Amino acid sequence: MRIEIALKDNDPDESPPAEPKKPKKNPDRPSGSSPPSDIDPDSELRGRTLRAYLFILKSPKAVGVRELQRALGLSSPSVAYHHLDKLTRLELIEKDQYGEYRIVKNANVNVLQAFTQVGRLLIPRFIFYAVFFTTLLVGYILLFQAGVNFFAIAFGVFASFFAWYEAYRTWKRRPF
Repeated sequence: MRIEIALKDNDPDESPPAEPKKPKKNPDRPSGSSPPSDIDPDSELRGRTLRAYLFILKSPKAVGVRELQRALGLSSPSVAYHHLDKLTRLELIEKDQYGEYRIVKNANVNVLQAFTQVGRLLIPRFIFYAVFFTTLLVGYILLFQAGVNFFAIAFGVFASFFAWYEAYRTWKRRPF
């Protein structure tokens, strides 16, 4: 077997080959951590990782590995650490100096778009519509007791019922 190597003459008109670009260092990220992923949180936040994210989101304080393991019923701390590491790579949580994790950025996950966060509580968005239409209906009936319009009452009842029904359906399908 014969191997041939072609040597290229250095032509002064040609520029030297470009060196590969090195990624810029982020001063906020520790040197040992992996670079931020270009992965969409929608594709990564599923199953136990989503449950871990929701647990940390609803927790009033920072969460440790063992605490997450116990809360989610995981088999070992390394499984809990795996999910915490995945959330850290997605830059949704960060580890503090005590080794506990806290939320730094809210994820825009399709599963959670039907919910609104009020403090540490996640409630269905339809609750606001249900309360609005119910309040309007009750207010209309109280203000115009003598001359209520049948169509206004029918619209209010239908809108209130629909909003409460959708809020209930959303709550039943919640991922947490």
